[in-house]
Amino acid sequence: MVISVGIDVSKDKHDCFIVSSEGEVLADVFTIPNNMDGFHRLLQRIQDCTNSQDKIKVGLEATGHYSYNLLGFLLDNGLTTYVLNPLRTNLYRKSLSLRKTKTDRVDARTIASMLLSDAGLKPYTSTAYHNEELKSLTRYRFDKVKERAKLKSSISRLVCILFPELEKLVPTLHMTSVYSLLEELPGAKQVAAAHLTRLKTLLETASKGHYKRDMALEIRDAARNSIGSRMPAKSLELQHTIRLTRELDREIDEIEEQIQSIMGELHSPITTIPGLGFRMAAMILAEVGDFTRFDSPDKLLAYAGMSPSTYQSGQLKNCYPHMEKRGSRYLRYALYNATKYVCYWDPAFADYLAKKRAEGKHYNIAISHAAKKLVRLIFAMEKSMQPYCSAS
Repeated sequence: MVISVGIDVSKDKHDCFIVSSEGEVLADVFTIPNNMDGFHRLLQRIQDCTNSQDKIKVGLEATGHYSYNLLGFLLDNGLTTYVLNPLRTNLYRKSLSLRKTKTDRVDARTIASMLLSDAGLKPYTSTAYHNEELKSLTRYRFDKVKERAKLKSSISRLVCILFPELEKLVPTLHMTSVYSLLEELPGAKQVAAAHLTRLKTLLETASKGHYKRDMALEIRDAARNSIGSRMPAKSLELQHTIRLTRELDREIDEIEEQIQSIMGELHSPITTIPGLGFRMAAMILAEVGDFTRFDSPDKLLAYAGMSPSTYQSGQLKNCYPHMEKRGSRYLRYALYNATKYVCYWDPAFADYLAKKRAEGKHYNIAISHAAKKLVRLIFAMEKSMQPYCSAS
């Protein structure tokens, strides 16, 4: 007999419901606190309702960090656990009744019922659970890089106010030598008033000898004829923004060291794909988790939200289906960006992209087609654990 345990997870407590495959309610909805005593109480209740011949299924929704500790406890105690998509359980609940009813007690019953009715559900594995560390790091890096991009945008804006001519003298504002210059002399007026020897030393040291006296003279002359404003408040903001950017650089480097260390232990074959760096490879592996959860590349595509949407009613058909974009946005981001580099470095993917472009497809559409090809390749490589072999 199959015993289904539905758990509705929340911050401070969890509502649980236990039912058999024959429809017998073994334990009506009961509440446990989100602590170790509550976890053991749940385990004891499950053991009281079952025997050694029963097949136990425990289900809970993917509710982020609220479910993480309970999930670990269930897996450690050998219980077959399913992590359900909240969108899926919501649609299932609505299919059971026309009434607009949603409570924690109802959700616990819905999850238990769904486990019994849907034979296609895949259990959550220990591999996927322990992969959460990599997911945490890659998402943390994603947020830090996004934060750094905003700071760099602020630096560009402030330089445009204080010393607009500087941007035309250097390849980019976002380099160590420019940051060192602006951190000490945050504006055209400060640069113009600086002693040439000090300016030369500052640039030469920060650029490791790349910029010498000629560049110092050029920057000082530009500063003396600059239209930049003298605004102490903006200068202070520029100095602080540069310091924050440098601190973020150090933090991102530390995060990437941790990611690289984990990737070294995984020995994933997808890192052998030309153009697929360890950062994007790590994000893809982290978001997918356990590849055994997916029966085919199409299901992995659907999980990433990259499969085309379908709408048909009578004579109406969607002639221009759009990407669903319902899955992991982090996975979509990683796949899309990884595809651009793979298409640049790998001849087979470059030819495929050129073919799609020759068919008249927009660049972004052509890249999305190449991304689907990349997903199929990654899926096959993770299944076979064989390194990449170019077809060209």
